[in-house]
Amino acid sequence: VILECFISHVGRHPVASFFHLFFRVSAVLTYLLCEFFSRSFIACMVTIILLLSCDFWTVKNITGRLMVGLRWWNQVDEDGCSRWVFEARKGSGKQQASDSESRIFWLGLIVCPVLWVILAFSTLFSFKIKWVPVVIMGVVLQGANLYGYVRCKVGSKTSLKNVATNYFGRQFLKQAWEPEGPVQDPSCS
Repeated sequence: VILECFISHVGRHPVASFFHLFFRVSAVLTYLLCEFFSRSFIACMVTIILLLSCDFWTVKNITGRLMVGLRWWNQVDEDGCSRWVFEARKGSGKQQASDSESRIFWLGLIVCPVLWVILAFSTLFSFKIKWVPVVIMGVVLQGANLYGYVRCKVGSKTSLKNVATNYFGRQFLKQAWEPEGPVQDPSCS
């Protein structure tokens, strides 16, 4: 019943949307719950890293292209120079991503790396040192996809620092130049 509801609200790519979230959520849940189900640290670690690897590959190679029309990769030229390529689908029409798929993609892409960062700090502060490599893998793999897709979205030629600076500058100027309305005393209401 839940799967049918999910499929009916997702859009044109329900399987891609499902797996976009499945590997991410499974990796986090496995990390949080694996000590309750297994005493073997190695089995837990291998399972989490496999889920993170499946997530990285799926998001980078399939769901980004299908759900939002973005893709990125590293290309090595004949002279050995490494070059990063960021692409965004051009134009509109039937290739355009649906709003629900786009929301699912970006929500999953942003929330899960934030969760892994929180888990990393939690692991450090609780002195669970054996888990540090696992949470670092979560931060790195999911952070790499987040970085790659943000670069695709804002443009490969534009630096992220310039985008952030321009955005905050526009917000500051907008607030500085907009006339303020009458200020009402909250105690008068």
